Amino acid sequence: MATEGFKRKLAAIFSADVAGYSRLMGDNEELTVRTLETYRGVMSALIEQHRGRVVDSPGDNLLAEFPSVVDAVQCAVAVQKEFQSRNKSLPEDRRMQFRIGINLGDVIEENGRIYGDGVNITARLEALAEPGGICVSKTAFDHIESKLPLGYEYMGQQTVKNIARPVDAYKVMMDARVTDRDERKALPADAIKGPEQTVTPLPDKPSIVVLPFSNMSNDPDQEYFSDGMTEDIITDLSKISGLFVIARNSAFTYKGKAVKVRKVGRELGVRYVLEGSVRKAMNRVRITAQLIDAATEGHLWAERYDRDLDDIFSLQDEVTQKIVSSLAVRLTEDEQSLRTAKCECTVNTDAYDLYLRALEYLNRFTEKTNQQARKMFEGAISLDPTYAQAHAMMAETYLIEWTFGWSLDPSTLEEAWKWSQATLELDASIPEAHSVMGEIYLWKREHQLAVSEFQKALSISPNDANIIAGLGSVMTWSGEYEEGVSLIDKAIRLNPVHPAHYLWFMGHAYYLMRQHENAIEMFGRAFSLNPDWWPSHVFSAICFVEMGRIDDARASAEKVLELQPTFSVEYWVPNMPYKNQGDIDRWADGLRKAGLK
Repeated sequence: MATEGFKRKLAAIFSADVAGYSRLMGDNEELTVRTLETYRGVMSALIEQHRGRVVDSPGDNLLAEFPSVVDAVQCAVAVQKEFQSRNKSLPEDRRMQFRIGINLGDVIEENGRIYGDGVNITARLEALAEPGGICVSKTAFDHIESKLPLGYEYMGQQTVKNIARPVDAYKVMMDARVTDRDERKALPADAIKGPEQTVTPLPDKPSIVVLPFSNMSNDPDQEYFSDGMTEDIITDLSKISGLFVIARNSAFTYKGKAVKVRKVGRELGVRYVLEGSVRKAMNRVRITAQLIDAATEGHLWAERYDRDLDDIFSLQDEVTQKIVSSLAVRLTEDEQSLRTAKCECTVNTDAYDLYLRALEYLNRFTEKTNQQARKMFEGAISLDPTYAQAHAMMAETYLIEWTFGWSLDPSTLEEAWKWSQATLELDASIPEAHSVMGEIYLWKREHQLAVSEFQKALSISPNDANIIAGLGSVMTWSGEYEEGVSLIDKAIRLNPVHPAHYLWFMGHAYYLMRQHENAIEMFGRAFSLNPDWWPSHVFSAICFVEMGRIDDARASAEKVLELQPTFSVEYWVPNMPYKNQGDIDRWADGLRKAGLK
């Protein structure tokens, strides 16, 4: 074959076929074909999830290519473990086992197909693999030996058909090189490295983290869409009381990283991990998703969905329902009613697209991006005036503007109130509308109403870490310090990589309990996470005054004015939302002694 003018490239090549296919077809053609179609669909979804591309799938064979050998081998292991799990439910004589070969080699690409010795060697390696096993070439082995914690067995030099020179082959064992005992012995050393290496105990209910879905659209500008899809699924799962769902902040710390599922499970203290990818093109969207047991790394299910963009909400609901059924979670009557009557929020895909773009800006938590998010939410509402979730997020932008101190105008809170009321008129089941109203009631010093609104929000979304932390803060302002600390602790467990204000909430509770050392520690950790979070310096100044450390108090006061030049004790005295006047007097007296006016 002449190769002049063809594109050559180096590729990680993956080839799979069914062991004993002829026997299976001879026994029952129709059942074999149906099983093969199902298994091939699962394999295709996993290949896409691992950044691969199916090149061809003739008969019982499937050929794919990957950008890296690591991706190819990780995918192969996931495929074989998934099929092991599925085969357990089949009679022994009907189980379908694949052999997989992987090679790193030079190929010729033409019209999306690949040819050459690199492909031929891969096919020969596949034939050397055991049923349910994986065989790789030495070129592939050299790229994964130090990168993947798997066992390998050298099979020696193999003479294979139509290949001039023998091929060094390796069997992939699919299990970690270290024993459980070795891993347990290593844990104390891991824990010394930092909190991200520690093992967190599992909760007493099915626990899950939804890792950020990969953007497979070949367009980095579409990142907002895959992030938005992830966030919507997290939000949906958070409304189910029978689950324990890690919050968005913590899940997104793994974005763009090659992660080991077992390690994620240990770090976050969850049993299950949902991974996926999104490809959006024109008015079509393709989503792959796989639910993995982090303890065993076995796949509970893997699916690929190809839908019109108009079906995006039903698709999200389908993924959620699949998780619920896979984990055998029982919904309460209220949860069943909410899911049955679930509002799709908007039928306008352009409005939804703007909403997702706005979320990307909102989650950056800067004054500028908050304004940009607001404009986009406004755009979504102009396209669909009944879009309740967009109304709720409009309220959120005004609340953020007030609580971060970007506006000291009380009308900002009134705007938040207006948008929350409008949200509830459209759909009273949106938790953010209730939590925003709870914050507003707090600033109005109507503490019981504030607690009530947060409790309503929590009844709708019992796993929402931000709502739990917010309720803890409201309880603290109301004088229920221990209850507040308990709730904030719970929020931190759901959101281990939490925003700075969680720590400020905790520090504030300690300040009110006159546990100054603990309070100072929490405020210090808060402004190490967010150096612009000026309220940490405000309350540090008061703690230092009450500890007799006046120089430290004045240094904190100077930091307040550096970050918030318009800060005024006189302005905040009538606005501080304490339940008791004595707490307000204590606050003002401490700041004046620190040198603030």
